[in-house]
Amino acid sequence: MIKPYFYPAFLAASLVLCTPAPAQVLDLPNATIEELRSALALGKINSRLLIKQYQERIAKYSDAGPKINAIAELNPDALSIAEERDTQRQAGSLLGPLHGIPILIKDNIDTGDKMQTTAGSLALVGNYAREDAFVVKQLRAAGAIILGKTNLSEFANYISSRLPNGYSSRGGQVLNPYGLNFDPSGSSSGSGAAATASFAAAAVGSETSGSILSPSNDQSLVGIKPTLGLISRTGIIPIAHSQDTAGPMARTVSDAAILLGAMTGVDPADPATAASAGKALTDYTLFLKTDGLKGMRLGIPRRGFFDSKKEKADYLVVERAIRVLKAQGAMIVDPAEIPDAKQVNRLDYTVLDYEFKSDLNAYLAAHPQAPVHSLAEIIAFNKAHAKTALRYGQDILIGSERIVHDAKAENRYRRQRALDLRLSRTEGLDAVMNRYQLDAVIFAMSNGADIGARAGYPTIIVPAGYREDGHPVGISFLGRAWSEGKLIQIAYAFEQASKFRRPPALSAAKYGCRYGQPKPCKKP
Repeated sequence: MIKPYFYPAFLAASLVLCTPAPAQVLDLPNATIEELRSALALGKINSRLLIKQYQERIAKYSDAGPKINAIAELNPDALSIAEERDTQRQAGSLLGPLHGIPILIKDNIDTGDKMQTTAGSLALVGNYAREDAFVVKQLRAAGAIILGKTNLSEFANYISSRLPNGYSSRGGQVLNPYGLNFDPSGSSSGSGAAATASFAAAAVGSETSGSILSPSNDQSLVGIKPTLGLISRTGIIPIAHSQDTAGPMARTVSDAAILLGAMTGVDPADPATAASAGKALTDYTLFLKTDGLKGMRLGIPRRGFFDSKKEKADYLVVERAIRVLKAQGAMIVDPAEIPDAKQVNRLDYTVLDYEFKSDLNAYLAAHPQAPVHSLAEIIAFNKAHAKTALRYGQDILIGSERIVHDAKAENRYRRQRALDLRLSRTEGLDAVMNRYQLDAVIFAMSNGADIGARAGYPTIIVPAGYREDGHPVGISFLGRAWSEGKLIQIAYAFEQASKFRRPPALSAAKYGCRYGQPKPCKKP
């Protein structure tokens, strides 16, 4: 249930009196949601002009120029919706904290409008959902304008072991705004590129294991992978219900906090959200405290998470960030080792493979209008259109389809799921946090994504700086279930003290080879 949203009386009055006669072009690359709200409230701009400016920016940088290719589809009704929001604003009737704010969502999230939901697959082109996903309903109730859908790794990177991050047969290759040769990372790569290049105020991604956190790391964003059950998955093309969740991707902690609060809610169609009752908030900006690091106990698990030889340059950036944490009053426990870290990091697909087939088939059964109706039909479609649909194969889809859901397979699945929970929760994160009385665990980049995903615990990642080659590096904070508020407090205090993030120089992004391009390649 969305609580009514009220502005202070003096601001509400100004909304009625202000005439939206905007001619001002906002500094979109740096405009926060709060700044956009203020400009809208003061009549310096209206939502219709805001939509047009974002559309022009998308045309300039995503469709042309460096061709970031972050957008799968734009909402043809965005301008008319913006006009409706402007009319409501003039009447002093605001829907919520995102009233008139353009948001982009990943193309695996249903919208009951003129946009398709395809997960980047040609097999699902023509899948026009009959209704919004629950999380989209929440966003619209908060006043957001769904500007469009973002490109992604096809089927959230669960189609082929050879698939480059950010590639889909429907949308092509997403590129990283910080360098066209850099990995855009994770399946929410399009949402990441769209947010960091300011194609909307913020974006929504989804994660099974690292798909919000990893692109946020590589594209210098704040990403929140929430507690499993904080946000409904109804109407989202799934991988596995044990780990799937949607979450915000934004340029600032404040923007991510605002977006997160607008996405929460108990959904009767998603039983996991029942646990969020009494724990979820609709306003996480309460935790935006500049002194929020004072007295926080933060642990660093070195073994298995900070010892990769390939990531030495990234660790140097993260170590500088840790010094900022100390300077702001955090108590750093170093090391605070997680038991069996190597075993936790040894990814096993048993749970995901088993749940993917049944979860995807259940989604398709609830969408009879979709052109395919089962995983088997998707595989068959891809084979029949191999030249366009199978550039990188579909071994993961085939492997999942071969699983027979008999008693033997179910027992194996249950044993693996129990092992995942024991290693990630009881003997892993719970053990280290209890032993050292930690408020959160620090991870370099998104290295803690897998253990957090298996546990279903929340993580927030924040820009920590850049390597010498300009590649972004993030620092993540993982906490116990339902501790999003505390993590936002930690992240905000760090962000405000460090101010490490800088926007990408899109005009310079054209230099260098493009990610996913066969090597050797020529500079464009």
